[in-house]
Order: sequence, then structure tokens, then C-alpha cells
Amino acid sequence: MFWEIIIGLVGGTVGGMGMGGGTLLIPLLTLFLGFTQIKAQGINLIAFIPMSIIAIIINFKNHLVNFKKTWGLALIGAIFSFLSAILANHIDGSILKKIFAVFLICLGIWQFIESVKLKNRSKKKSE
Repeated sequence: MFWEIIIGLVGGTVGGMGMGGGTLLIPLLTLFLGFTQIKAQGINLIAFIPMSIIAIIINFKNHLVNFKKTWGLALIGAIFSFLSAILANHIDGSILKKIFAVFLICLGIWQFIESVKLKNRSKKKSE
């Protein structure tokens, strides 16, 4: 029960900040609770529902949600989520884990590059 609380806390915090709680939740579920990759992804999707509803309500109250610009993205995302879920069920768990690892590595590299760019821009502005 301890790890479930810690993982829920971390996933909820990161998800509430809009950074995608699943990015951390899936590795935490597989590493600390021993879930298979596909089960961790399923748990992540269910856990994401209440987290996203709360985040949407708060962001809507702060006038940060533009529903008119979101519908197209949501529709395309829903279609590809459906197709990807079917695909994920036909991919071996070890391969799925490697694909997710490559995604996380690429995401980390991209975030690092963006933070360096941001730092350089702020330096130039202050000069």
C-alpha cells in the first residue's frame, strides 16, 4: 500500500501540472509494483481519468482551456488512441517496454535541449 500511495502522489502531481503523469506512472508501476508494461499502461489510463478531470476543471476556472481549438486534437487523439491500444495488445511486452524507454530517452533529450535554448534566450535578453 505504501508504494501505491507514493506512486499515486507522484503521478497525480506530475499529471496535475500538465506534464503527463503516465510518463512517470508507467515506469513506477513496472519497477516498484512489478506490473507488466501492458498492465501498467492500462492502470495509467484508468488513473488518468480522474486526474485529468480535476486538472481540466482547475485549468478551465483559470481560463486556460480553449475548447474550440481542442475538438480537432481530441478527435484525432481519440482515433489514434483506439488504434494504438489495439496495436499495443499485439506487441510483446518486452518490445513495448523498449519502445517506451526510447520514447522517454527522446523526451529527456528534447527537454534538455529546450531548457538550454530557454536559458540562452534569457541570457541574451538580460545582456
